[in-house]
Amino acid sequence: MKQPFCSTRSLEAVALACALAWIFPAIAQQPHKRVRRILTPQTRSRPVVHPEHIVVTGMSRASATLHPTGQTTYSAERSDFSSRSAQSVADMMATVPGVTFLQGNGPRDTVVSVRGSGARQSYGLKNIQVTEDGFPMTQPDGTARADLIDPHAYEGVDVFQGPASTLYGNYAINGAINFRTRNGADIHGLELGSDFGSFGTFNNYMTIGAGNKSYDFMLFGSDVRGNGFIPNSRYNTSTENMRLRISLTPSDRLILKFVNNVTDTSLPLRLSLNQFRTNPYQNGCANAASAAAGCASVNLLTNGAYGAYQTTSPQQAGLGRFDRRTITGLRWEHDFDPRTTWRTQFTYDQRHIDQPTSTTAFAGPFNSYNVQTDLTNHGHVGGTPLTSFMGASFDYMDYGYQVYNLTPQGGATRGALNSTSYGHQWNIGLRFQEDWQFAPRWHAVVGLGGTQSDVGAVETLYTHAASSTTQRDITVNRRFFQLAPEASLVYAPSQTLTLHTRVGTAYATPGYSSFFVTPQGTYGDNTQLKSETSLGFDLGAEWHPSPSLNIQATGFYEFYRNELVSQSAGVNTPAGSYTFNAPASQHRGVELGATWQPWRVALPGARLKLSYTYDNQIYTKYTEVLSNSTLARSFSRKGNLIPGVMPHFLNARVLYDQPDGWFQGLGAFAEVTWRSAFYIDNANILKAPSYALLNLEIHYDPPSRLGWIHRLHSYFEVQNVANLTYAAGATDISDTLLANGQQAGRDVLAAKTGSIYAGTPRAFFGGVRIRF
Repeated sequence: MKQPFCSTRSLEAVALACALAWIFPAIAQQPHKRVRRILTPQTRSRPVVHPEHIVVTGMSRASATLHPTGQTTYSAERSDFSSRSAQSVADMMATVPGVTFLQGNGPRDTVVSVRGSGARQSYGLKNIQVTEDGFPMTQPDGTARADLIDPHAYEGVDVFQGPASTLYGNYAINGAINFRTRNGADIHGLELGSDFGSFGTFNNYMTIGAGNKSYDFMLFGSDVRGNGFIPNSRYNTSTENMRLRISLTPSDRLILKFVNNVTDTSLPLRLSLNQFRTNPYQNGCANAASAAAGCASVNLLTNGAYGAYQTTSPQQAGLGRFDRRTITGLRWEHDFDPRTTWRTQFTYDQRHIDQPTSTTAFAGPFNSYNVQTDLTNHGHVGGTPLTSFMGASFDYMDYGYQVYNLTPQGGATRGALNSTSYGHQWNIGLRFQEDWQFAPRWHAVVGLGGTQSDVGAVETLYTHAASSTTQRDITVNRRFFQLAPEASLVYAPSQTLTLHTRVGTAYATPGYSSFFVTPQGTYGDNTQLKSETSLGFDLGAEWHPSPSLNIQATGFYEFYRNELVSQSAGVNTPAGSYTFNAPASQHRGVELGATWQPWRVALPGARLKLSYTYDNQIYTKYTEVLSNSTLARSFSRKGNLIPGVMPHFLNARVLYDQPDGWFQGLGAFAEVTWRSAFYIDNANILKAPSYALLNLEIHYDPPSRLGWIHRLHSYFEVQNVANLTYAAGATDISDTLLANGQQAGRDVLAAKTGSIYAGTPRAFFGGVRIRF
């Protein structure tokens, strides 16, 4: 056969056009349709024709931040979550080693933790840099939230684990996450879908996609609503996500990104361990005056300013969140030559919140601006490949928020002004990395990054009385300069085995809000906080000895200085969560991911998939001061486990997809998720209980031989089959000093509120999707 002529400067187009034209010349003009050989009783007896394969290689134009050589990386692809009730980011990343989850403040506000990064938080994604298609989703203060992530819009996600400030700057203390939306060329048309199920859950969504070598366009929109399984947890959230890539010339490309999310949710209160065990789903709690045992309540100032309090249920108070997040980004990519690419992008990110979540309502806008530019060159040193990366970035956030006391009148009625805060934060950084393939099987990587950060803010506190109102100002004006070197070595002794070792460093400055909350959970002076830093060592391997087995494992050991840890002071405190520095701590653990087809010939559709994380984190230097109304005492926490970190997290799946025959396209899986118990206080007295959940799912993707029916996808899933009562979210709580100067025991801590959200009971979900 004569090889077809392919001429283009786009290496991606070369790979696509040449392969299609060689192997499937009859459909070269329809590159977006999947072609599958269908085995029927008639075709099984025919001789097997082995098509000729062509491998087209080329240099990636992607930035080093999207493919960091030498860094521990685990990924989840669309096939891992597209055939199930994927409602939140936890459903996307359940199979990723090193990643754990807790329930945040709202249905999709998942607390995503990489190696324990966000385990001490009550919301969002902390101590990791989050991007989507290379655009920043983390604001300059280190805040990223999972509300705007609808898994239906994504092709996959990559998690870069370990200290990573060399490439990703401030707040990449535990790594970075990049979410990848679907390509328009892969969608090639219109998809309409609907998920529905228990607790009044509905998700109606739409995806439009088209593309060729000149452009690629993807537009996604969804509207999700439900009643929740706990009173006062009704929600409605809408999301729009768009990406447009245009090839202006063979050397110039523009990428436009737009994300918008509106979250409107009522919010129950976090429980104490005693309340969780007595009444986990808060039945009979609507009226605080006649509430059943184990009900959570909040004490609100009767006049909203001073004086007496009234006990109120979350429904009576009208607790909830109304948040809007809008992100717009534009990137220009220019090829100076086939080996050198320059990228420059600008991103505008606005977060506007209105959160009456406890005794106060928190409201205000947060405007962020981010500019990044980087240069990637694929050169040579003495005949060996050298990839050089240099980048610079600047981000800035200005904010102004007000905190109001809530009144018992209902509907989240605001009372007197409690406090205000106005300020800014900016980060400016430079970084470079050299990736030298000094031998055919060896890569050596070195890099250095640095960031100058500035936080300036003023908090005004208001104290109300019958005769007057007084105010007090607290000012913070802090600058931080941090450097982060790294080095790694990658060795591939064979095509089936890759080994890597890495030394990485990272840093994270305190966010603006942590400077203004006292240990008692009130707004006040906490301006002594320091920046946290880490030094980490990774040793990992990826081994695939046969087409049926793939194993990826990493061991890590990380040393922290001034680690930032947060804990709850209870639901009846204005701010709730307080942050402190632990002078020295250590994190060590193991991550394991494996996929196995035990009967590849006899039962090719059967697979086993395992993800396991062991995470052991301890204080090596930290003395905590506890106080009551008459005295204060110090307690050493040296050797204690850091609260909020799950020592063990396991996800195991048994999957089957019928590859041929009459039942081709029919598939199912059984999934077990196990989380061990973990401490939620610094003294290691109280634990959040462990759990093991069983989920079952069945789905059907009809084969193309069935005509238009093959455009339909459907599934049915049962979650928490055993109807287990478990703690889906558990934030750290503060220890207590008794009147006699002793630490409070388990009985006292088990009654402290502000920690636990119950997980969903047994639930049934189904869904359909049709492609046009």
